[in-house]
Amino acid sequence: MDTLFLILCGSVEESTSEPHDKVGVVSVVYVSNDKEKIDSKLENLQKTHPDNFYMAYEVPMDTDLTTLEHYPGLEISKEDLN
Repeated sequence: MDTLFLILCGSVEESTSEPHDKVGVVSVVYVSNDKEKIDSKLENLQKTHPDNFYMAYEVPMDTDLTTLEHYPGLEISKEDLN
């Protein structure tokens, strides 16, 4: 089965709608079918942006990810926003 590798980034940013509030943002920041490229990019992102949280995922192609037991996602709690 073909797989795809994703790097997700979790960060805390200033709200664009409420100037003094913070929001948690989860973004897909890199995609590849090459595990070595993912590993290299993940290491580089973690070094250059240490305040963000990065996580790599491997997912099967052509699959409804919501049908899997666990699929890519990051939790951002209220404590993270302080």
